[in-house]
Amino acid sequence: MTQRLLITGASSGIGRALAIAYARDGASLYLLGRDQKRLDATAEACRAAGAAEVEMRVADVRDREAMAQIIEAAHSARPIDILVANAGVATGLSPGQILETPEAVRAMMAINVSGVFNTVEPVIPPMAARGRGQIAIVGSMAGVRSLPYSPSYCAAKASVHMWADCLRGRLAPHGVKVSLVVPGFVETPMAARTRSWQPGAMSDEKAAQIIKRGLARGRPVIAFPRFMYYAMRFFTFVPHSLVDGVMRRFHVEVPETSEREVS
Repeated sequence: MTQRLLITGASSGIGRALAIAYARDGASLYLLGRDQKRLDATAEACRAAGAAEVEMRVADVRDREAMAQIIEAAHSARPIDILVANAGVATGLSPGQILETPEAVRAMMAINVSGVFNTVEPVIPPMAARGRGQIAIVGSMAGVRSLPYSPSYCAAKASVHMWADCLRGRLAPHGVKVSLVVPGFVETPMAARTRSWQPGAMSDEKAAQIIKRGLARGRPVIAFPRFMYYAMRFFTFVPHSLVDGVMRRFHVEVPETSEREVS
């Protein structure tokens, strides 16, 4: 049976790679992104890879009403088997900075936190009513243990990590699976802007294959590379002053997002 997926942030990075990976299996895809040109390119690549059907829509995950209309209409036309809340942006600090730009922080929070809520909430009632479905929420290693050079991004990812954990337990009795995706460094345009040591970095294509296998197995947490995930979890038990001191020794530059809070 052909799977139906809805993926946000599908115009680049993990979202694009995941769409192409499922296209090779002949999946039916509904792709959302904000850049029409890049979204068109993703759709064309998916069709060439063998997707049974590709629909796309330019959308901003911050728009709660619009997202609800899009997702409800997509599900009504044909039930969504897997929804992937992937859209996100990063922001952080460069050496010498002590405070992130408030407008950039709030824009990032609106996309990375409210955007995830706006994507996932509309699909919960119909999936629960149907008694089946799968939700994948893309988090980050930054949500496992705080990093001094990206405070608000860590806060955003920690928030969706906790939300995914709560949803998983709540929705399981209704036949809806929830998987939290916890990637480390993946070679995407967003990661390319960060200047730092990137242990275990992998291609977006490899990351997509790991996520795809994890979803097929219904894993509650899909974290990779595993050594990094376990290391980050271990660091949560180490005295904060020690870990913070070590973290500060690394030269890291996380560019500020160009997004700004909309008044």
